[in-house]
Amino acid sequence: MARTGNEARNSTRLDTVAREAGVSVATVSKVLNGRADVAQTTRDRVEALLAHQGYEPRTVRKGSKLIELVFHELDSAWAIEVIRGVERVARKMGLSLILTESGDRHSPGSQWIAGVLERRPLGVVLVFSDLTIDEKSMLRTRNIPFVIVDPAGDPAPDVPAIGSANWAGGLTATRHLISLGHTRIGMISGPDDILCSQARVAGYRAALQGADIAFDASLVREGDFHVEGGAARARELLDMPGAPTAIFAGSDLQAMGVYEAARERGLTIPHDLSVVGYDDLQSSAWLGPPLTTIRQPLAEMAEQATLLVVRLASGERVETVRLDLATSLVERLSSAPPRS
Repeated sequence: MARTGNEARNSTRLDTVAREAGVSVATVSKVLNGRADVAQTTRDRVEALLAHQGYEPRTVRKGSKLIELVFHELDSAWAIEVIRGVERVARKMGLSLILTESGDRHSPGSQWIAGVLERRPLGVVLVFSDLTIDEKSMLRTRNIPFVIVDPAGDPAPDVPAIGSANWAGGLTATRHLISLGHTRIGMISGPDDILCSQARVAGYRAALQGADIAFDASLVREGDFHVEGGAARARELLDMPGAPTAIFAGSDLQAMGVYEAARERGLTIPHDLSVVGYDDLQSSAWLGPPLTTIRQPLAEMAEQATLLVVRLASGERVETVRLDLATSLVERLSSAPPRS
């Protein structure tokens, strides 16, 4: 059977890579297939030559029914929302889902990339984490498409990413508190090195500026998106002279920590302290009082990322690789005018 032009070019390139690396074509094939029985120095040399030769896999890789979802941590209600979205699409399409915890929100690392090359999933959905240039090259030479959900940094133009309108969310949350009459509004952000956290702080500052309220850096504390971090930062804010009358927490989990810090100090929400969260986790409606929050469509973001991975795996050309979904205010009972 005659080979296609792309297959013939790939065969020639593999021959060239094998010759320049000083190994057999079989060894190059082992590297491509993620086999463990290749020395790391040989693997690195072959990977570099594959990238240099512009090796292109077949457009469509059949057989895999696996979607890999990569988190830097899995122990939160936030992760459950994302898993729900990916699983919903996978179930409809007859795909299986594997979860991986990388432990690093910036890059999954060498141990993960070795495993994913061996597992050869249909595609990969990464949450927060970005990929190094080498990791991107390794996935692309195996035709394993990837999409990032809520990227930690600003992804390269050729990296598909699904996010949300974080700047608008921060703006809306702060405007809501300003409309109630608050002028001393504390904010507990997420980690400073995460793009979504930076955007929410920028939206907070823009709302203050638009209302002619001077920005006070002492009212902004860096959090970690977790309950414990939210409680610790809220204690700092509530114990400072001229404590805020409202706190905008950069995640619902941090808002739960604010509730605890307020309870410890005998403060009642919202009469003594208004609180606004971010994410609209299912549990937020069951807090006492129910939490006013910014709805970030986490499940929908995950769904869109999974659909995009499947489209890319099928060989479809996708023009739009960056999509930010809208956020919205969900007004409940944790926010009210400040006490006179």
